[in-house]
Amino acid sequence: MTDPTTRTPTGPEETLPQHSLPQHSLPRYVDALWAAAIAGDEYGATDVVFAALDAGVDPEAVLLDVVGAVQRRVGREWAANRISVAQEHTATAIDERVVGAVGHRVRTEPHRGRIAVACVDGEWHALPARLLAEVLRLRGFRVDYLGAQVPAPHLVEHLQRTAPEAVALSGSIATRLPTAHATITACRATGVPVIAGGAAFGSDGHYARLLGAEAWAPDARAAADRLAAGPLPRPQNSTQAIDDLPHLGDQEYTMVTRTTPQLVKAVYTGLEQRLPVMARYTEQQRQHTAEDLEHIVQFLATALYTGDDELFGRFLSWTAEILEARSVPPGFLVPALDLLGAELRDFPRATALLEGARAQLAASIIGARESA
Repeated sequence: MTDPTTRTPTGPEETLPQHSLPQHSLPRYVDALWAAAIAGDEYGATDVVFAALDAGVDPEAVLLDVVGAVQRRVGREWAANRISVAQEHTATAIDERVVGAVGHRVRTEPHRGRIAVACVDGEWHALPARLLAEVLRLRGFRVDYLGAQVPAPHLVEHLQRTAPEAVALSGSIATRLPTAHATITACRATGVPVIAGGAAFGSDGHYARLLGAEAWAPDARAAADRLAAGPLPRPQNSTQAIDDLPHLGDQEYTMVTRTTPQLVKAVYTGLEQRLPVMARYTEQQRQHTAEDLEHIVQFLATALYTGDDELFGRFLSWTAEILEARSVPPGFLVPALDLLGAELRDFPRATALLEGARAQLAASIIGARESA
């Protein structure tokens, strides 16, 4: 929920302060915060955002256009293999501390309703939700920030105890969409509407609508604008079933999910027979390969759950880019799909999905080789 967009004022109290610096003055703070975060300098990072606040930068812009911009850069640099996992974790932890520091430095007396902000169970990318929580506080909402990986029963208990106006549910990992569906359904059963956001719900909010959320927002500003504009509609069908997606009747999603460990093992064994180079893999390479195969099966299951073949194709394209950035030939994905297809030959939807994805992936690999 943190991609920068032009803020749309919803009332006099929502306009930017007259002393706020123009957008073009922010890059120097972004660069300074990036340097501090990637160096692991927490105090230096805090000094950067305090300097921006002291210079008159709107606190919301500091959160979304400085801290948020740095965090998006962290993701891009990790994907391009220009920073390590340890650096990514360090920078993210510092960004989280900086967000807290801004929240303590700039306080707004609550004068609006109560909003619960939580991540889907299994979702450990908490910074987007934290940024939203702080933006809502700046806008005058009373916010209950529940953090990462919130199990649905605990969230429901919180809703029943506190009766917020809405739940803002964040998710960045698409494989958590089935869990998000269960969470959205549980929230709606309490009569509390849900606004969903994050990459998991699609760039246009398609999955948020599919899974029953009352609203979707592409970023924190849009979410705050929507909540400030007025109450979300109350759930009309609070008894919506978790399995009300018609295509789930074939049980393919359930079977693939239940047999994930066996599928990963079978595909890994098949790859060892097809790719002699794997005999020379280190233990770490073996572990990473098994993890990649597990992700493939999980995304396949999620595509079966949502009924969206493109979700699986996008994941494979992203995986191929990540592997290439790490000097791992993405071509191993093609035989992996072949082997997985052989294991799932009795599942029509899975078979069609794998065949389509395989053809698309093979074509993109050939095109990349020809243009190289």
